[in-house]
Amino acid sequence: MQRIPEPELMDDAEQARAYAGADFSEPHQAFVERFAQCFPQHRPRRVLDLGCGAADITIRFARACPGCELTGVDGAPAMLALARDAVTRAGLAGRIRLREARLPAGDLPPHRFDTLISNSLLHHLADPQVLWRALRDCGAPAAALFVMDLRRPDTREQAARLMQKYSATEPEILQRDFFNSLLAAYRPEEIAAQLASAGLSGLQVEPVGDRHVAAYGRL
Repeated sequence: MQRIPEPELMDDAEQARAYAGADFSEPHQAFVERFAQCFPQHRPRRVLDLGCGAADITIRFARACPGCELTGVDGAPAMLALARDAVTRAGLAGRIRLREARLPAGDLPPHRFDTLISNSLLHHLADPQVLWRALRDCGAPAAALFVMDLRRPDTREQAARLMQKYSATEPEILQRDFFNSLLAAYRPEEIAAQLASAGLSGLQVEPVGDRHVAAYGRL
């Protein structure tokens, strides 16, 4: 099945509220735990979260790594407004900074971050290289990089079954977005080719479960 792109930003207010109100606790906590498994000796200090959305993973990461400071970046004002509220409620405004920026963002500090994370941003991008270049340029030498995203199924029928399995009880807008995101996602071999083009071929690319793919390693 060929990739079918979707909009790069989730900036519709209703869409942002539905996403922020959905229960992503299982995959988001799994993201944090898998990072720890991939980098068991790493102690994050300065963390960049690209495509932070409503900041649920950003907050979970901050709680799991109490010694770090995080910068969350997203291009959607509606999503960032929800993120700011969530960070304040979590009592983490002193450790989490949120910035509105759409990649490629030339004002992100170069080679500053020892930890680079991103969840479910890649499939939104028409040009995936803007993500890999941003991570490469913002990372300090030997920075830990961990990216998780959806994995495109082989057929639309498989995508429909995954939608039914994971979002049948969610609002219709989320079911639609999840289905469209599956169709827009990249395959592991496509991500490997992207990394090679970005000069990041040393990273590992692995399928995760029945709907995700992870790319990780040291810069």
